[in-house]
Amino acid sequence: MNALAPLLQRLRRRTARRVPAAWFDAFAWGGALLFAWMVFATMPNGPRPVLLGQFTVQFHGTQRLELALLSAVPILTCRRRPVAALVGVLAGAAVLTALGLGSAMSLLGATAMVAVVAAARPRPVGLTAAVGTFAAWALLELATDPGDPTPYGRLSNAVLLLAVAFTVGVLIRERREHGRALREQAAAGAVTAERLRIARELHDMVAHSIGIVAIQAGAAKRCIQTQPVLAAQALDVIETTSRETLTGLRHMVVALRRAEADRDGVAPMPGLDDLPALADNAAKAGVAVQVRFDGERRALPAEVDLSAYRIVQESLTNVVRHAGTRQCRVAIAFQARDVVIEVTDEGRGGLADAPRAGIGFGLAGMRERVSLLDGSFDAGPRPEGGFRVRARIPA
Repeated sequence: MNALAPLLQRLRRRTARRVPAAWFDAFAWGGALLFAWMVFATMPNGPRPVLLGQFTVQFHGTQRLELALLSAVPILTCRRRPVAALVGVLAGAAVLTALGLGSAMSLLGATAMVAVVAAARPRPVGLTAAVGTFAAWALLELATDPGDPTPYGRLSNAVLLLAVAFTVGVLIRERREHGRALREQAAAGAVTAERLRIARELHDMVAHSIGIVAIQAGAAKRCIQTQPVLAAQALDVIETTSRETLTGLRHMVVALRRAEADRDGVAPMPGLDDLPALADNAAKAGVAVQVRFDGERRALPAEVDLSAYRIVQESLTNVVRHAGTRQCRVAIAFQARDVVIEVTDEGRGGLADAPRAGIGFGLAGMRERVSLLDGSFDAGPRPEGGFRVRARIPA
């Protein structure tokens, strides 16, 4: 798990990415200024009755502008406190109505705040904000002129506007939550894929070496009394294979611990150019490997090159451990759009198929590798005897 920590941190950062807060602040400032200008532009001119007709006062242009700006101040808090911003806009609308400067823009601004509340808070809070805004709207309309029959028509329009604002806010919230869920799912899938990749690498690297070590250890045990020279050779193979495996594991651990930017210094992963060394290791375990390349060889993408090598490596491991044969053939065909890997032997074939397919992760790992690269994979006994592994990878 320690090796996965850098990956998990990167995925968490990507999952938590949102639109920068500065953008919302800029939008709030722009909306507040636009709202203030619209309120100022729609304020009635001339002497106006103040406090429901108790007094009559005429506000000058500067005073009207100041009142419009003050009514827009609550909008600046809509990102952190959308409910408070809505209450502030409604309070401003009530003050302007009491001063005789009521503007329909004030209530339209409150409608916009309902959308913000519905987008930022749970649905019950947004619904409460919409109902409360309608109640405040109705009180202000009726208080402005109790005898005017037209407010009822305007209130029906208010219901429609508030319903649209609430719906838009809910849709924005659901879209954001859906996007967050998709990012979290992608992050979890990436972590799982990384774990599977590490599992495949460990299996392909260790299983091959352990197979050779087990065979050589058995041979050394049987002949250590009668043929000490052969036993010493077997022990030498065990030492060499163990050191190579330890080196490979060390490189893998270093690659996992390093940050992505520092991976240039890690030793390169093996590829098809390393097949001769792989064949030599199999020969030390008693299986002669014939390697053949068909077609014009070309440089392959790193992931394809590594997967092709691992497929051959795992196939040879299975031959050494299960086939009961002294030789096998490896054919690498470079075609126009694909590279085809085929490993065949003349061993037990069907008898060895059960342990290969039913126990362990060798064939499953090879199939996963090929599937991730959009290729095709097939493995099974041959009609003429033996076993065949065949993979086609686009490259």
